[in-house]
Amino acid sequence: MSYCNQCPNRCNIDRDLNIGGCGVKNKVKIAKYYLHPYEEPMISGCNGSGCVFFSGCSLKCTFCQNYELSHEARGKEFTVNQLAEIFKQLENDGAHNINLVNPTHYTEQIINALEIYRPNIPIVWNTHGYETLETLKKADPYIDVYLTDLKYFSPNRSFRYAKKANYFEVAEKAVKFMLASKKPVIEDGLMKKGVIVRHLVLPQNVDESVKILHFLKDILGNNYLSIMAQYTPFGFLDDTPELKRKITKREYKTVTDYALSLGFENLFLQDEDSCDTSFIPKWDF
Repeated sequence: MSYCNQCPNRCNIDRDLNIGGCGVKNKVKIAKYYLHPYEEPMISGCNGSGCVFFSGCSLKCTFCQNYELSHEARGKEFTVNQLAEIFKQLENDGAHNINLVNPTHYTEQIINALEIYRPNIPIVWNTHGYETLETLKKADPYIDVYLTDLKYFSPNRSFRYAKKANYFEVAEKAVKFMLASKKPVIEDGLMKKGVIVRHLVLPQNVDESVKILHFLKDILGNNYLSIMAQYTPFGFLDDTPELKRKITKREYKTVTDYALSLGFENLFLQDEDSCDTSFIPKWDF
């Protein structure tokens, strides 16, 4: 991997020497790994999901709740061998799965770590959805569950909130690939294989949510949709004043009612108290 083009930014630089658009070099940086209880029930289960929170990000939404990781690259460096040991430790601690949170820009290193030690529990690719098909095809043999966001539909919104006018153009192809690759397998209430598409409802963006639901209606199949109410104002929002408040009950209800009217059945909804900073992990490194 002399020149990195793992994400749609296609920096084409040597990350051994330079920082990429993701904000990090080649050495794996992690801010926290632990049994996380706050994913969808079929991911967290009763023991928790074995989350590994990677530093840096190829999308960098302005409101990111993990701002210290995505924008400031907070974290500690680990070798590939140490990453494999983290997978083993989380498995031994009782994790229902290994949950790779924001993994895209470390795809090569993650694959190498999984070649060293492949846990006997599902591997979850927890992504913002801004993925190239080349990277997904490379990672796919190692992945059991895709836990992907589908954040924006309109180029003007994705540019306003993440400076990526091509977000949906890219994410549409990525989500379709994931859905074609993984059909749902649920055992004892836990997802062993499959896809959960997440959509975070944003203030004054109900129209975006409606467009995304309409897009998903004909392609989701038996996989799962998670409509998230947890938006909490975070980051630097002076240029996006509409994001300085939480969503209203009416905004969330409008989106969920529309989803139900479209006939979505495999559907996760959130309580309004999910929009609280107490659900944001305390970073260890």
